Amino acid sequence: MAGEITETGELYSPYVGLVYMFNLIVGTGALTMPKAFATAGWLVSLVLLVFLGFMSFVTTTFVVEAMAAANAQLHWKRRENHQEEEDDDSSTASDSDVLVQDNYERAEKRPILSVQRRGSLNLFEITDRVEMGQMASMFFNKVGVNLFYFCIITYLYGDLAIYAAAVPFSLMQVTCATSNESCGVEADSKHNDTDPCWGPLRRVDAYRIYLAVFTLLLGPFTFFDVQKTKYLQILTSLMRWVAFAIMIVLALVRIGHGHREGHPALADLSGVRNLFGVCVYSFMCQHSLPSLVTPVSSKRRLTCLVFLDYVLILAFYGLLCFTAIFCFRGDSLMDMYTLNFARCDVVSSAAVRFFLGLFPVFTISTNFPIIAVTLRNNWKTLFHREGGTYPWVVDRVVFPTITLLPPVLVAFCTHDLESLVGITGAYAGTGIQYVIPAFLVYHCRKDTQLTLGYGTVNKHRSPFRHTFWVGFVLLWAFSCFFFVTANIVLSETKA
Repeated sequence: MAGEITETGELYSPYVGLVYMFNLIVGTGALTMPKAFATAGWLVSLVLLVFLGFMSFVTTTFVVEAMAAANAQLHWKRRENHQEEEDDDSSTASDSDVLVQDNYERAEKRPILSVQRRGSLNLFEITDRVEMGQMASMFFNKVGVNLFYFCIITYLYGDLAIYAAAVPFSLMQVTCATSNESCGVEADSKHNDTDPCWGPLRRVDAYRIYLAVFTLLLGPFTFFDVQKTKYLQILTSLMRWVAFAIMIVLALVRIGHGHREGHPALADLSGVRNLFGVCVYSFMCQHSLPSLVTPVSSKRRLTCLVFLDYVLILAFYGLLCFTAIFCFRGDSLMDMYTLNFARCDVVSSAAVRFFLGLFPVFTISTNFPIIAVTLRNNWKTLFHREGGTYPWVVDRVVFPTITLLPPVLVAFCTHDLESLVGITGAYAGTGIQYVIPAFLVYHCRKDTQLTLGYGTVNKHRSPFRHTFWVGFVLLWAFSCFFFVTANIVLSETKA
């Protein structure tokens, strides 16, 4: 995401790519979705979830089309450079007039359609991993590029704030035992931050102690590069799916045994604001598509595979949320769904209780350094000037510090995960998931026509190729932006 053309990496089959994309999308956001579902009502939540999943699929196809267009431009420039080198090798002094005339015609009549068609079959192959920052540089003007980086940086700050709050919050919930709890973990009752945790220490004090330890342990990684995380990511992915499977099975067993507590409402529009942000956040993958799609060995049915992925993700989210809202009362659902299983009456095994309660700690802790380094690199790219280098202090101290401090300060002030996820998704998430892909595909289509000719067909073009869809996505994005803002203002006014 730092905006470069990077190595493609080791190739893998389309179905492995499908699994990677599933793993990327289904992350922390899924753990905050059950509470948002219960707050907004099951029917409204289901309709909005399906619609937002569809909109995310539309913009995913936009990004894939833009990637293919960016690759086509790179391939075309290489082909032109290669042709010029051949012309230089074969030219002689007596051919100089012909060469001048040829260059004039190339400038006046670009594209040379006969040359373009001769090799057009492979022109749109996605072989180079062109990151979104590089696509923005290719298709946007300077203002557009700066707005792109502003959006990416804001989203990553939100991501880090969510991570920085989720880990201490989970640790506080699991370890703060009150006098009437025999398990040593949270029961169904709600607690205030001012309630005692250990002796004179309040719960909020414990939270801030855990936040300080989290920052001291993982913060230093921001000052260095994080590499060789492949096996760590495999381990956390495995833990994630074990945790999700356990939660779904336990919820189904409780419902089957007649211990159903939830009676969710059909609709409650007051909860739509947070639900929208949580759902947008939970479908986020557009910023990482170049890294996922480029190494896929065969891209012939890429759109169908992406569609299948979204169908599976929708089914999974639906299963997770519906089992949650019918198994637990709406007012007892926690911001992090895993914490609902840290109760003796829900899970009898202490090992399972602590595994689920501490699951976010393990998975989020491995992702925090990666996201932090990505954010730091985006700051560097935003301020980078051609041929310039940063002083050591700026490169090694200033950039890591401005990366780390803001999210930690936000986490220090609040641990309301549902609101953090909702705001991050509703604002920065809307920009990344809707606005940027729509503008990318619009400008890449115009650029492709100017560069390669009006008869050129992008083999990876989106099924939603009509300009109407670009306008519809942008209209939806700005409508959501104003709706969420108005909702927040009205809520604060009432309060």
